[in-house]
Amino acid sequence: MNEQAPIQLVRVDEKNEQLSPQQAANELAEGGNINKIRDILFGGQMRDYDRRFVRLEERIGKEMNDLRDESRKRIDSLETFFRKEIDALSVRVIGEQNIRTDAVRELVQGLKDLSVNFDRKLSQMGEQNNRNDSELRQQLLEQSKVIREEIQGRYSELLKAIDREAVELRHEKTDRTALSEMFAELAMRLNNDLRLPNG
Repeated sequence: MNEQAPIQLVRVDEKNEQLSPQQAANELAEGGNINKIRDILFGGQMRDYDRRFVRLEERIGKEMNDLRDESRKRIDSLETFFRKEIDALSVRVIGEQNIRTDAVRELVQGLKDLSVNFDRKLSQMGEQNNRNDSELRQQLLEQSKVIREEIQGRYSELLKAIDREAVELRHEKTDRTALSEMFAELAMRLNNDLRLPNG
């Protein structure tokens, strides 16, 4: 059997200098530290990983910043859009409100005008009725006065006729039959004269 060659421990320092097996063995003997062993075994690879992680972190950080900036831009754009939409909606609502307010104002004014016209018409009708009532009362008063005067005239004439008949009776001394006929005739005349004319 062939003898296996001894394992040579190789360590690369920060200056990428390769240590000799003897130097590596001496460092292991001196330190006996696992970190040193790891650094000896994987030092270069770990530093490469560190550099990769640093670059990855930088790239992730840059992408995060870019994503944050893009998100901020989109949010600002959405905020601007919504603000414009809200302003436009506010203008439209205010315009519609003004239109409705004007319509209500015109309606109220129309109702006021209608109420004033109705009150004026009602007042005119009342005045006309009052004038008609006054004229009717005046006509009734005049007719009553005419009828009263006519009745008084007829009554005066009848009294005069009675007086004349009485004087004639006293002078002529008529008998009871003639007197009775005279009073009957007088009664008939009174009934006919005291009747008010129709209409």
